[in-house]
Amino acid sequence: MYGEGFLTEQQLKCVPDVSFELIPIRNLVSNQEYQRMLSETHIKNTLKEFDVYQINPVKVSRREGVNYVFDGQHTIEIVAAESGSRDTPVWCMIYNELKYTEEAHIFADQQKNVKGLTPYETFVAHIEAGDAKQKMIQTIVESYGLVISSTQKPNAIYAVKALERIYGKYGRSVLDSTIRLAVATWEGEKNSLSANMLSGIAKILVTYGDSINEAVFKDKVGQVSVKQIIRTAKERGHGHIGYAEAMMLEYNSKNKHRLSIRQLYGKRSSVYESSEEEDE
Repeated sequence: MYGEGFLTEQQLKCVPDVSFELIPIRNLVSNQEYQRMLSETHIKNTLKEFDVYQINPVKVSRREGVNYVFDGQHTIEIVAAESGSRDTPVWCMIYNELKYTEEAHIFADQQKNVKGLTPYETFVAHIEAGDAKQKMIQTIVESYGLVISSTQKPNAIYAVKALERIYGKYGRSVLDSTIRLAVATWEGEKNSLSANMLSGIAKILVTYGDSINEAVFKDKVGQVSVKQIIRTAKERGHGHIGYAEAMMLEYNSKNKHRLSIRQLYGKRSSVYESSEEEDE
């Protein structure tokens, strides 16, 4: 164990004065005023894919013999729910005798210098882990001569989150058809593979099903540049559904088999379907 005699003064500045203990959840106090409200949605979603290896130590301020949680309130609720008992212990990083204001300051600044993973970095890690979902998405993308990339460029898909959302919401077949139609129409032009474009095409395929003639789509929509589709979509708004609408306007142009654009805004639309996608 390192002690003060083994470390320089500069090194000691970088080593927090803490200890680690296993403490039963029932002996932890959370919900200080400076903390955010507990998110039941976050807890439920995490429980669906509970992984003990993703549990971080809970940060605890021990003041006057009471263990106040100042980072990890969601962690303890997730563990309590998964284990079925508040007697379940969690590893805690104990700070002794911090003032309440010091706890609040640490809580406020805890993410200031943290560099989060990009969607691409997370995707690659899942591939290395052999996760079936990401491997299937990669297989579909590469089957059309494309790659999944950390940067936006021709014949590459940068919109990793969009790929995962389409696959997760609509399944393998729709993702496959979405990429096939995008490539057939614009031949891998980089802007045609953005999050909004891919999500817009997926929305069209799901909304109209067999009523969409892919050959007509390729011919009519492909005559218009992607930049024009983007301009029209932004004028109409509504996130990626605006992109779907812009494409359907071209599809319907001088087409005796016109399809109702109103269907894009039917009962099946959800918060996800009407939100703006980010071209990650």
